[in-house]
Amino acid sequence: MRSKVVILDYGSGNLRSAERAVARVGAEVTVTSDYDAAMNADGLVVPGVGAFAACMQGLRAVRGDQIVGRRLAGGRPVLGICVGMQILFAKGVEHGVTTEGCAEWPGTVERLNAPVLPHMGWNTVEAPEESVLFRGLDPDTRFYFVHSYGVRRWELPPGRLIPPIVTWAEHGERFVAAVENTALCATQFHPEKSGDAGAHLLRNWLSTL
Repeated sequence: MRSKVVILDYGSGNLRSAERAVARVGAEVTVTSDYDAAMNADGLVVPGVGAFAACMQGLRAVRGDQIVGRRLAGGRPVLGICVGMQILFAKGVEHGVTTEGCAEWPGTVERLNAPVLPHMGWNTVEAPEESVLFRGLDPDTRFYFVHSYGVRRWELPPGRLIPPIVTWAEHGERFVAAVENTALCATQFHPEKSGDAGAHLLRNWLSTL
């Protein structure tokens, strides 16, 4: 039986490309903002593009922050993509304005220190050996990034017995490229735009549902 995955529609993100990419690797996919559908799916994908504050506003409008929190409280898998990853952190700072995030992880999303922004194009990542998302992928595998902001310093969540698996990338400086924390996974890059490598990663995620 195919896993049922909901792409959360809160007015931000490459919804159709995410839908096609997840369907390509074998899931039954629905794009919706419906609370019950998002809660009951085997897996939930939270996409996101644009500004942190606008994404949080859209997410709260469909109770997406509650959906994410309640799914994780029950051990139900969630995958954040790009700004959909960033809003899982405690806060974002853009143009001097601080916006509260979902606070599933401590840490601040801020502008990268790099000579060229946005960071746009293909880049490698540094994935730990124990990573499930990157299992079976070569270390020189490239993924597609489009962003100017990121998490530059990882802060260990207090009271966690098992530390999250953190993958890094570099553009001007090191930043968090992906996180795996039991039911909660996220990538700063776009797996749906990363060709076969992205499909491999999504297939790895589906295997955890």
